Amino acid sequence: MADGADAALPRRTPCIGVCSTTYGDLVCRGCKRFAHEIVQWNGYEASQQRTVWRRLETLRDASVATFAKVADEAKLSGVAARLRVPAKPAPSALGMAYETLRRASAAALPTELGLQPKPAVADLNVAGLFAAIDREYYARATAFYERSFRTRTH
Repeated sequence: MADGADAALPRRTPCIGVCSTTYGDLVCRGCKRFAHEIVQWNGYEASQQRTVWRRLETLRDASVATFAKVADEAKLSGVAARLRVPAKPAPSALGMAYETLRRASAAALPTELGLQPKPAVADLNVAGLFAAIDREYYARATAFYERSFRTRTH
């Protein structure tokens, strides 16, 4: 990425060190990339990497919005800063919520992070809410993969 465009990427790679593609998954349960994207990542041009990042961010944000909304962005930002959620490039508020939920104490309540859970998950702590969101994120990534790459045999 000699063109300097990598500076706009959130991190060098979406990998979070929990790769399930080594066990045969076509969509990683950790970073939600497709197996072929993981294998080819270092060979991708910056524009290809940005395209993958945008898809991941869109799916992640939609998954968070399914279960919660940011009720107090200042509170969320403060907690995110304490938990060392990377601030550059600036994630969306929903992206910040996802990363903060991932790092927060499992026993904490979402409201302590500035989040308002939807009624269906209002009784969950941070760990439960994150698990619900992450399952949704994986389901959306898998559906995207199947729409994009699966061939029909019928």
